[in-house]
Amino acid sequence: MGFLSPRSPATPATTTKQVGDAAEDQALSYLQAQSLRLVSRNYRTPGRGGGEIDLIMRAADGTLVFVEVRKRASRSFGGAAASVGTSKQRRIVFAARHYLMRLGTPPPCRFDVVLVESKGVQWLQAAFDASGLF
Repeated sequence: MGFLSPRSPATPATTTKQVGDAAEDQALSYLQAQSLRLVSRNYRTPGRGGGEIDLIMRAADGTLVFVEVRKRASRSFGGAAASVGTSKQRRIVFAARHYLMRLGTPPPCRFDVVLVESKGVQWLQAAFDASGLF
């Protein structure tokens, strides 16, 4: 007669989306502590092949800040900063242009990256610009 070994209760694995959402929450809290105000979160362009902006913030001087949040567990392969390559920048700029078309008069804008790594949060202001991407 066989017997079953005791099993530990299954714990659900953390999904990539949950990790990303937690990183965005951490980045949002950090930016709000730096006096930026949330305008929109997870702005997506309609249709396939578009882009997404993790956070759209407003700086105290009125600048609209498009924020890409990157989370990496290690600095292997360049860490979080290296993961925002030209292709990713193009998609972010595409989404930003789509967002700005909805506004009557676009304000000054910039593209920031917030890195969430094991050592903490790092904010790269004006990490890239739209020139030369299209």
